[in-house]
Amino acid sequence: VLDGDRPYVPGDLLDREAAGLVAEAAGVGDPAAVEALARSARRLPPWPDTVAGLARIAGRFPLIGLSNASRTALLGLNAHAGLRWHQALSAEDARTYKPDPAVYRLAVTVAGVPPERLLMVAAHAWDLRGAQALGLRTAYVARPVGDPPTPSDRFDLYAEGLADLAGQLGVR
Repeated sequence: VLDGDRPYVPGDLLDREAAGLVAEAAGVGDPAAVEALARSARRLPPWPDTVAGLARIAGRFPLIGLSNASRTALLGLNAHAGLRWHQALSAEDARTYKPDPAVYRLAVTVAGVPPERLLMVAAHAWDLRGAQALGLRTAYVARPVGDPPTPSDRFDLYAEGLADLAGQLGVR
């Protein structure tokens, strides 16, 4: 979609397509199993520090979740994991996917402040680079999986987890 090889399609459709490919490769033909696989990300457990870390930060700063997931997937994931956002935004509303600047502009518009007043927090350096290109401040949070920074990346903050980030932000 980002490369222009196909028009925008909602994330739920991409999830179903990916699940179909995985099921086919595994020799699974049951449509209910394919649908369950397509929806499985909605039931992922949060990282151990996420719920408490978001709650700490949300007590002092407005939190906007910004995801490539669809609105329905975000609703399910947030409810299942107990994530605290003041608002959760989907790339679906920009009809493209991160790191397209339109997705980050969506967050800037909703926040109602200049990009340099926002801090994009992610475990994916590619995501932070996209936000940085639009002028947002950035914080990399290390996770066992993700896209770690390269030696040339220069983010505003580097944290070992959300508790560490909250401390760096002066949140008790």
